[in-house]
Amino acid sequence: MSFEESYGSSPVVIFPERGQSHGNFFAPSYRSILSNSDWKKRLAKVHTSGSLPRADRRWCELDSSNSSDALLMNIFCCPEVFQDGRVASFLGTDETAPEFGFKARVPLREGKADRTEVDMRLGNLLVEAKLTETDFQTKSKELVDRYRDFERVFRRRDLPQGKTTYSCYQLIRNVLAADALGCCFCVMLDARRPDLLEQWYTVMRCVKDYELRVRCKVLTWQELADVVTEELQQFLDEKYGIRPGPLVPYAFEHLREE
Repeated sequence: MSFEESYGSSPVVIFPERGQSHGNFFAPSYRSILSNSDWKKRLAKVHTSGSLPRADRRWCELDSSNSSDALLMNIFCCPEVFQDGRVASFLGTDETAPEFGFKARVPLREGKADRTEVDMRLGNLLVEAKLTETDFQTKSKELVDRYRDFERVFRRRDLPQGKTTYSCYQLIRNVLAADALGCCFCVMLDARRPDLLEQWYTVMRCVKDYELRVRCKVLTWQELADVVTEELQQFLDEKYGIRPGPLVPYAFEHLREE
């Protein structure tokens, strides 16, 4: 399997496309991606890093071994992932046609809408995927305050924040998307990243409405690996070190508003 490494002290492995195969993808999933025009478009999203090696093609985000979007598609584009019903049941949805890069159009003030994407929509479930990312992004309070329902949905004073910024912006935005669309929202992350899990619980505690809070979930890749096929399990283990693992405790009692 051919690959390249990015420059710098912590190099990232980059895999080139090879016709009907790709070193960053589970082979059955990649064939499904190529046969679906909407999924295939995601492969062309250009990588913005300036530390990648020169090549006779443009490097794309999903070529990177660190890509959480590639991990998401490796699982949910697998032809057999919904075959026995375990994954759909586990996620609490009957939908089996994922939409990647979903434009949620979260309402802003003055009748406008946010144009950023949610990683995946599966029926009434919105998903934010994380793999090696260090956080959920930080944005200015001025930008976050533009969301129409921000103050109604969140206890702003309790959100993680600095003097002029809010942390965990992606979580805030996606909870607002779930509220606006009447959807559930799930963060998918690595069980080896308790820091990200704690950030998610910190934001979830700030949701005012308990019914919306219950629609907000967290799922680890290790939990998901437990309900996919053995062949895909082996791929996830070999490529990402992700093995079927115990459930994350859903301690909803401490999320109730005091």
